[in-house]
Amino acid sequence: MTRASIELVRAERRRCWTRSEKERLVAASFEPGVSASEVARAAGIHVSQLFRWRNLLCERVVSPAPVPALVPVAVVPPPRPTSVEAEPQPTRPRRSGGHIEISLGGGRRVRVGSDVDAAALRRVLDALEGR
Repeated sequence: MTRASIELVRAERRRCWTRSEKERLVAASFEPGVSASEVARAAGIHVSQLFRWRNLLCERVVSPAPVPALVPVAVVPPPRPTSVEAEPQPTRPRRSGGHIEISLGGGRRVRVGSDVDAAALRRVLDALEGR
């Protein structure tokens, strides 16, 4: 009878990193001229693990933005005009005196007032363009 050899393979246990080790590696990854991949490779971890530690450790350092406090507001009626002050006069709506200038090319331009009839303007433009 022959004897068969048996190989025992032990599963590698997960390494438990202390907080100070994590902080040391994270700090090393922030050094100028050092890449996070190099730090992770030297420590024997995946770079995504290093970035996860960076996020977790830096998240605790940065404090959240302060919540703005509410300010009490009181709504009061506007003050009444005194006898010395004159009542404000209602303003009239301003008439628009605008003009429209249309460049047709070849140095030709058409200028019309803002109150021009759209259908009449269309007929004039069609005539100038030879349509």
